[in-house]
Amino acid sequence: MVRDKRILATGYNGAPAGLSHCLDIGCLREELKIPSGERHELCRGLHAEQNVIIQAAYHGVSIKGGTVYCTNLPCSICAKMLINAGIGEIIYQEGYADAMTEDMLNAAGIKLTQFDEA
Repeated sequence: MVRDKRILATGYNGAPAGLSHCLDIGCLREELKIPSGERHELCRGLHAEQNVIIQAAYHGVSIKGGTVYCTNLPCSICAKMLINAGIGEIIYQEGYADAMTEDMLNAAGIKLTQFDEA
């Protein structure tokens, strides 16, 4: 998360602090053969977008008007959180298998920019 050319907070995909990661103890979603983009509640991990919001809040840093850089377009749960956090733009590399995301972000007026490494 950046604003005015400054890093405000960072996020990562993974289990909450101090808890075992699914790579170490097994993934319930894989066991149940749940496709990407569905049944987010059945994952012990947090998405990087969730963690960036949490880190900013934990340290008392406003992210209003910030820009999120991420590998994938956020899922719909993360999109709702980013909308309510007041972010202004998402710059991402690839899409995500969650049809609601783009509709909600566009309706909220959040600028979406897909970048290409070429």
